[in-house]
Amino acid sequence: MSQPNANLFITNARPYGEGGPVDVVVADGVITEIGAGLTAPDGAEIIDAAGLVLLPGFVDLHVHLREPGGEESETIETGSRAAALGGFTAVFAMPNTDPVADTEVVVEHVWRRGAAVGLVDVYPVGAVTVGLEGTKLAELGTMAGSRANVRMFSDDGRCVNDPLIMRRALEYASALNVVVAQHAEDHRLTSGAQAHEGVVASRLGLAGWPATAEETVVARDCALAREAKAALHVCHVSSQNTIDVLRAAKAAGVRVSAEVTPHHLLLTDAALTSYDPVNKVNPPLRTAADTRAMRAALAEGVIDVVATDHAPHAAQYKDTEWAAAKPGMLGLQTALSVVVHTMVEPGLLDWRGVARVLSERPAEITGLADQGRPIAVGEPANFALVDPEAQWTVRGAALASKAANTPYEGMRLPATVVATVLRGRVTARDGQVRNG
Repeated sequence: MSQPNANLFITNARPYGEGGPVDVVVADGVITEIGAGLTAPDGAEIIDAAGLVLLPGFVDLHVHLREPGGEESETIETGSRAAALGGFTAVFAMPNTDPVADTEVVVEHVWRRGAAVGLVDVYPVGAVTVGLEGTKLAELGTMAGSRANVRMFSDDGRCVNDPLIMRRALEYASALNVVVAQHAEDHRLTSGAQAHEGVVASRLGLAGWPATAEETVVARDCALAREAKAALHVCHVSSQNTIDVLRAAKAAGVRVSAEVTPHHLLLTDAALTSYDPVNKVNPPLRTAADTRAMRAALAEGVIDVVATDHAPHAAQYKDTEWAAAKPGMLGLQTALSVVVHTMVEPGLLDWRGVARVLSERPAEITGLADQGRPIAVGEPANFALVDPEAQWTVRGAALASKAANTPYEGMRLPATVVATVLRGRVTARDGQVRNG
């Protein structure tokens, strides 16, 4: 039997930031050897990882790549470049494109484009309802059975407000063994809303967005998921009271998972005082109490994962008055740094915890067999190599995304991704993307 061809040798790395440095040999996309003092195989690319933390490649359950139809803001290629530079080896692309990803044809287009770019695994998210209109179920079974193998469905950007439609979607999801991801927002409570309902919105004269618009939908959907025995995923949790709903549902055995964005871990509605639309997002930035609650819930595991809700917008959609600006922020290249700043530096998570919320749990939720795996012999070589001591200053114009709408402009953040590896192939190293 022929030996696999070694293509990568990582030396002096610390998996999960634990123990002494070890060497890792990768051949044909699989880890073949881990140990101290190994010899680099002939012909292998060598990465000296002295001082670096080796983590499983990150998995993002919530990105907007805008293609098809929104290529002025982002493409699958530019979004994949940003993802690779951010340490991601898999991303889930939301369906609010033009045309909407509500058919086999569109989801397979997204899947093929992601595979052609080849920097990260791009998994299309299928729409729950036709055209995201909330009135008629899309062909969930056809999309799940397509070559794109859709594992998650969502009307993200809009809530599935109709309880009967949501109930039917969850029943189908249970039968198909897929996940329904809900953008929890009762639109009847948020019509015209521009900012979190509270002191800041009142002072700025912005129409208030009540947190109950999120909490009530999550409570309803947890009840529906319990009845359907279905997997429900709650997108971008932002309200501290939602956490209580999730905790109770999980204790009752409901198959519910939840995500928090980096910006809801770090930023508050105090950022709105400048009226800069870069801080406009859906759901809105909330209070410091909500932010503290998000961090605690993520550490506890009530919130399962960090997902970026990476939402690039061309300048014409953000460089305008607040009310007219589109909501959304970049997130792929800053996600790790924000997690380190908000969770690792205060001692709420260690590097094992970072792997859990950025890699392992996202892969478990969506049933990915070859992502979020342990760093062990025989496992796929999907890695993020992180410099925990580095510092960098965020500049939107320097990011790989086609857009520049980062809320962290000029901020000094900790930790950088030094290299990203997808199935043994280096996709990004030292701030440069490796194509093909």
